[in-house]
Amino acid sequence: MDRRTFGRATVAGAAAAFGLARPAPAPFGPVRQIHAGELDVGYIDAGPRDGQAVVLLHGWPYDIHSYEDVAPALAARGYRVVVPHLRGHGTTRFLSADTRRGAQQSVFALDLIALMDALGIDRPVLAGYDWGSRTADIVAALWPQRCKALVSVTGYLITNREANKQPLPPRAEWAWWYQYYFATERGRLGLDRNRHDLAKLIWAFNSPTWKFTDAVFDRTAASFDNPDYVAIVIDNYRWRLGLAPGDPRHDDLENQLAQGPVITVPTITLDGEADPFTPPGDGAAYRARFSGRYEHRTLRGIGHNVPQEAPGAFAAAVVDVDRGG
Repeated sequence: MDRRTFGRATVAGAAAAFGLARPAPAPFGPVRQIHAGELDVGYIDAGPRDGQAVVLLHGWPYDIHSYEDVAPALAARGYRVVVPHLRGHGTTRFLSADTRRGAQQSVFALDLIALMDALGIDRPVLAGYDWGSRTADIVAALWPQRCKALVSVTGYLITNREANKQPLPPRAEWAWWYQYYFATERGRLGLDRNRHDLAKLIWAFNSPTWKFTDAVFDRTAASFDNPDYVAIVIDNYRWRLGLAPGDPRHDDLENQLAQGPVITVPTITLDGEADPFTPPGDGAAYRARFSGRYEHRTLRGIGHNVPQEAPGAFAAAVVDVDRGG
């Protein structure tokens, strides 16, 4: 058995241990709504209300369905599992038409804190990938008293816009093609007109070993019909490249994040071996950013959407980081 085959067997074993070996997911929900900060947030709330809280955060171009297997598995273990639609996705809406449709990194963290406050959740385990990893990393770094433990795919994703001015190796730049596409008016129009097909293309590139079905993709793609979807996606990527201004109200937070604050809470980082955005070095590239109890796991044969491609391994990481090993 070669390394990739062994890795897939390991992930399959974790899935079986969590009772995740089922051919088609049941309907995921119900989706609830709650006012939190600037938003009316759509979210899933599963498991006992008195259980240890876990908040699962999705990325782009994805939605809460990335956790349609992870959430019920954790709920069955006694966790209270909250899975919110990020701003601009699904049923999450802005409370005011006058609110700036900003998407710099700090606003997602503030959204998360506001949601935790609205739900009466004090110190959840935070777990995410892509935009969700970045959001969880920020809360863990700046408000460690609000985070019991952390699971972060691709490790430390807090953005340093000054560092982002430096070019990457050509192959890495090529993988980020859509980031540069979105920097143009043509790219904004393309996202608006082709949000379904563009996302599907990115899914296939991000997860080259994952044979997702049209039905699986379409469940998520419905979330891209959000009226603020295009504005949020475009602002996020333009802000990262220094092409869109941030909200001056958040300058202090962004200045703190630009310093690369160390994360002190217990953490497990995950990398998908087949993810084109996984940095080389088996987690070494970001190891110094975590000073607390720490473990890194590489998932062989898994791509970018780790919780949906390897739900058993993701759920196991949540349980392990919560329980200390």
